Amino acid sequence: MQLTDNARIVLERRYLAKDMEGNLLETPEELVERVAKNIAAVDANYGADAKAVAKTEADFFGIIDRMEFLPNSPTLMNAGRELQQLSACFVLPVEDSMEDIFEAIKNAALIHKSGGGTGFAFSRLRPKNDKVLSTGGVASGPISFMKVFNAATEAVKQGGTRRGANMGVLRIDHPDILEFITCKQDSEDLTNFNLSCGITQDFMKAVEADQAYDLVNPRTGQPCGRLNACDVFEKLVEMAWHNGEPGIIFLDRLNQFNPTPHVGEIESTNPCGEQPLLPYESCNLGSINLAKFVSKGSIDWERLRQVIQLAVHFLDNVIDANHYPLTQIEDMTKANRKIGLGVMGFADLLILSGISYDSDQAMQVAREIMAFIQKEARQASMELAKLRGPFPNFKGSIYDNGETPPLRNATVTTIAPTGTISIIAGCSSGIEPLFAVAYTRHVMDDDELVEVNPLFEQMAKRYGFYSTDLMKAVAKRGTVRGIEEVPEEIQDLFATAHDITPAYHVRIQAAFQEFTDNAVSKTVNLPHEATQADVAEVFWEAYRLGCKGITIYRDGSRSSQVLTVTKAELSETGSQSGVPRAVVRPRPQVTTGRTQRIPTAHGNMYVTINEDEYGICEVFAQTGKSGGDAAANNEAIARLISTALRAGVPVEDVIKQLRGIRSSTPVWFNGGMVLSGPDGIAIALERYLHWRTTGQELSNIQTALDTAAPAGECPDCGSILKYEEGCSNCPQCGYSRCS
Repeated sequence: MQLTDNARIVLERRYLAKDMEGNLLETPEELVERVAKNIAAVDANYGADAKAVAKTEADFFGIIDRMEFLPNSPTLMNAGRELQQLSACFVLPVEDSMEDIFEAIKNAALIHKSGGGTGFAFSRLRPKNDKVLSTGGVASGPISFMKVFNAATEAVKQGGTRRGANMGVLRIDHPDILEFITCKQDSEDLTNFNLSCGITQDFMKAVEADQAYDLVNPRTGQPCGRLNACDVFEKLVEMAWHNGEPGIIFLDRLNQFNPTPHVGEIESTNPCGEQPLLPYESCNLGSINLAKFVSKGSIDWERLRQVIQLAVHFLDNVIDANHYPLTQIEDMTKANRKIGLGVMGFADLLILSGISYDSDQAMQVAREIMAFIQKEARQASMELAKLRGPFPNFKGSIYDNGETPPLRNATVTTIAPTGTISIIAGCSSGIEPLFAVAYTRHVMDDDELVEVNPLFEQMAKRYGFYSTDLMKAVAKRGTVRGIEEVPEEIQDLFATAHDITPAYHVRIQAAFQEFTDNAVSKTVNLPHEATQADVAEVFWEAYRLGCKGITIYRDGSRSSQVLTVTKAELSETGSQSGVPRAVVRPRPQVTTGRTQRIPTAHGNMYVTINEDEYGICEVFAQTGKSGGDAAANNEAIARLISTALRAGVPVEDVIKQLRGIRSSTPVWFNGGMVLSGPDGIAIALERYLHWRTTGQELSNIQTALDTAAPAGECPDCGSILKYEEGCSNCPQCGYSRCS
């Protein structure tokens, strides 16, 4: 197998079988053999002889071994092993009784233990302070119970391979909707949940008309109050701008395309939003690596067709090979037989085809490819139905119209997150743009290794502009746009998530959604300085263009992220005699200086730098009105800097010590990144020195470390996380906050 170093690390940490001591029991090739053999064996249930089963096994092995197709992580981890739980996505019902609520919590724990993620709609729960007839008391409301679900998820560790993750959905007309919208204002709350508001068509029309709309008590089904739709929409936008949550899903649109409306109504999705499911339904997913089907700028459509057919066959077999955590889930899943075939490596395909991600041509390619996959996947499902029969709920489904041939699967396509499997495949994630063209990886205490996108490195060498210094410069910026040494057409080609306007993010998502049965997992990345109006426009664009949901992430907007805590090695050396002591001159009575505004994850930091006749003598750092530890730490650092400067320490040495100190939440600023409060103070000092020397403002900054992903630090390996596909993911070891 052609594996990168990162791919091998991910496989060894998370996928390959190990003994009780953690020793590897299989190679990557043996993993593929295990999976292919287990899934192909299902063919025998439908009359295939040993020779035919062996042929299927060889075909499955080939498409996985060549990284043309990879199934979702639970299938790679568990197929052919004792657990044999192969699905990634589940939705559980939460009904309005204490017994049903805690039954859902128990069932969620069983799913998380098996490696799956769960979605819940809390819309059926009566609102806070509503009547509880059995006791004469009052209800605590859905948000209070969500905290119980969150605590249960925290307690289940999934054997160290996949973390529990949840989606929580509340209808926009639920009486507790405002509490729901603001319940993750503090990012420390409900850390095991992604949240989405279930938006209705009536609500969006009320927003357009600036009208009030009814809130409905789910216990009675009767209106119980009214809110101004614009006010609620503005609060939703404000919170999404604040820290990316909640997202939105368009409930009417999900049910417009519900293939089995006679079975039930879709109320929720899986944790990353790409899989709308009925209560007790599950789905298994897989992704085709589009980068493998481009040669000399052209797509090999025939080979793509062959892989689509095999992938649909594979995913349908998974339904039968699966060991389900609950009988109800097995029954519902086998009744609808939903599968979700998607893609990864889309950004790579565009680069190999010479097409910029942020272009109308890219949208056309997205439509063309997904239309082809949709058509061929449905054709493959029809062929399977001829041999094995249609899905049991076909009669009464939207396909039961006398014109459409029976299908084996109620849905066939999904655009899923591929954060970990794309690392294994060595390609770009899902339909996301590149997150960074290059970044710096720290391999030893003081050593840095520049990781460069292989396609960019190849082009740089082919067109003669490659140099080690240039690669380092790209790693500092993350993007090639604006670097003069890189030809303009190459700058256009290697667009990163932050180079692309929000409108193009949404348009690409909508282009794929047009030909996708289920939904699309994608993140619209916004710069730190984006406004709430920008967020509102993204929501409206998603609504207008037919998306089923939308997730935004404003860079650096999460003030609290996953932290890595390490033990400090303490020195036991005592005080030494004879060490020279510096003399700290007193603070002067009169100083001159200026104040700069530097963005940080905890709000704007205002850095005041003052001088006396000897030079810079003091620094003040005030972090907005937030107070708290961050403000206190920055103030303390500024006081120590002032003491050092008045003791004769050169300001350049102070900058050198502070520059590059990294927190869990860097933010973009003037073409680079502010990595932390201390780094921001050093940047302010650099800018002050430049202004004092030249009389001009410094137009941009150079980031001291990699800019791969301002979404926190990986708790497993310490690398910076990137936020895409609706979740924080590690590009180094495959850790994901959502799985």
